[in-house]
Amino acid sequence: MFFQLLVLQSLPDDPLELMLGLAIVAVGIALFLQGLELSIFPVGKNLANQFARKGSLPILMMFGFSIGFAAVIAEPALIAVADQAQLISQGRVNGLTLRLIVAVSVGAVVALGIMRTVLGWPIQKLMIAGYLGVLLVTFFAPAEIVGLAYDSGGVTTNIVTVPLVAALGIGLASSIAGRNPLRDGFGLVGLAVMVPMITVQLYGIWVYQFSEAQPVLDTSIAKTTSHWIS
Repeated sequence: MFFQLLVLQSLPDDPLELMLGLAIVAVGIALFLQGLELSIFPVGKNLANQFARKGSLPILMMFGFSIGFAAVIAEPALIAVADQAQLISQGRVNGLTLRLIVAVSVGAVVALGIMRTVLGWPIQKLMIAGYLGVLLVTFFAPAEIVGLAYDSGGVTTNIVTVPLVAALGIGLASSIAGRNPLRDGFGLVGLAVMVPMITVQLYGIWVYQFSEAQPVLDTSIAKTTSHWIS
C-alpha cells in the first residue's frame, strides 16, 4: 500500500479487503509449510534412507521416478496450464499429453539426480549441459510453444514438489558414505525445472509440424452451459 501511494499515487479498489485477503493467504501458506516440515520432509528423508540401505541403484531410481512423477502429475498449476495450452493452440497441444510429458520428465530427472548422488557426478556439468540444451532447442521451437515450455518448467517447482524432492536428495546424500548433504543433496530442483523445458519444446516442434488446428471448446464454458441447461 505504501508503494501504491508513493509511486503510483493511486489505490486499488477495496484496499482493506485486499490486505485482509493477503494476510489470510500468508497465514495459510505458513501453516502449510509447517505441515510440510512436519510430514513431507521427514517422509522423504526416511524413505530415501530406507531405500539407500537396500543398496540397489535401480530400485532407488524407480523410487525417485515415482516420487517425481506423482508429485507433478496432480499439480493444479500444471493442470491449469495444460488446459489453457490446449485451448489456445486450437487442439494441437493435448492437455493430458502435456501433463504426462512434464511428469515423466521430472520423474526421469529425479532418477538421474539419484544416480548423480550415488555415483558422485558433479552437478554443475549437468546444469551447464542441460541449460545449453534448453537454449539450443529454443532456437528451433515454434514461438507459440516457447513460453509454454518455460512455464511448464516453472510450475514443477510447486510448494509440494520442492520440499519432497529436496528431502529425497538430502536424505539420500546423508545415507551414503562419503557424500555431503550440502554438496550432494541439492540440485534436483534445478534439474527438475530444466528438463521439462526441453521436452515440451520438442513436443511443440512435433505437434506444430505434423498436427492441424482443431476447434476446441473451453471446458469451463461447457460445464457452465450444461449446468444452466440442466
